[in-house]
Amino acid sequence: MKRFINDPYDVVEEMLEGYVLAHKDYVELIKEGEAQGRVVVSKSAKKKDKVGVVIGGGSGHEPLFLGYVGKGFVDAAVIGNINTSPSPDPCYAAVKAVDTGKGCIYLYGNYAGDVMNFDMGAEKADEEDDIRVETVLTTDDVISSENIEDRRGIAGMFFMFKTTSAKADMGADLDEVVALAQKCNANMRTMGVAMSSPTLPSKGGPIFEMEEGDMEIGMGLHGEPGVRRGKIEPADKVVDQIMEPILADLPYVAGDEVYVMVNSLGATPLQDLHICFRRVAQILEEKGITIYKSIVGTMASSMDMAGMSITLLKLDDELKELMDYPCDAPYFTQI
Repeated sequence: MKRFINDPYDVVEEMLEGYVLAHKDYVELIKEGEAQGRVVVSKSAKKKDKVGVVIGGGSGHEPLFLGYVGKGFVDAAVIGNINTSPSPDPCYAAVKAVDTGKGCIYLYGNYAGDVMNFDMGAEKADEEDDIRVETVLTTDDVISSENIEDRRGIAGMFFMFKTTSAKADMGADLDEVVALAQKCNANMRTMGVAMSSPTLPSKGGPIFEMEEGDMEIGMGLHGEPGVRRGKIEPADKVVDQIMEPILADLPYVAGDEVYVMVNSLGATPLQDLHICFRRVAQILEEKGITIYKSIVGTMASSMDMAGMSITLLKLDDELKELMDYPCDAPYFTQI
């Protein structure tokens, strides 16, 4: 394992401590009480009378979730152990920390542990503080199930966080914010490929076994099975295999306009990502689909996993406006 850590069981706490020290102008860490030192809150969270946006999940996917807490973006992130859902009390504490009287929305990936614990946090907020909390799950991973509501949430979560936070910051009420989040989720699709396992500090090595020189098309952020494992192929051939199911699933058709994200799963460099984006752009041009804007970089990782994912968000005028809405967070800023 080639990682810079101290005690492997202190990784999350030390990462959070370092993060808030590095970005003290943006965020603070709530350590006391139910927050259990696992709630990162924007310093601008209560400066507007608006719906609170709370995200979260297991650590190990940085800059997801921490990196998107900031002005005009997410209000709070709840952080669990590596690849593990946060417990209910910090989920509840995050709501208490950001609620301004207009209620809150939870946004996170569709994983059983997250669903259970965030739901318990929402119930506690309702019962003890009369705070209404609604949830919209991200289900963008096209190959994880034929039923959209059963799919995993992966890198497309970024688009959900961005558009929903903008809608809330513009003064929409909770029902409007929920409707927008559902709309964004319905219009995006993601698929990935992995070429190695991430390394788990507590184990001192890989989470799962993968032969040197192999890849797995469709693997999830935590190493969930994909659709095919085989030898690593040229970039264009890999992108072709990913784009075909993405385009067919919505489906995306000629005349559509999309926001594109090519995301590193942790160890894949920008050089490789841009080679992949080149092929994505070629395919979309062939299909008559227009690229509005693009993001190429590490937006949702799996620690040091080698691999990448591609996300398309089909746009309309509202989603364009929300994606372009100004925000300032440690790992995503636009004017």
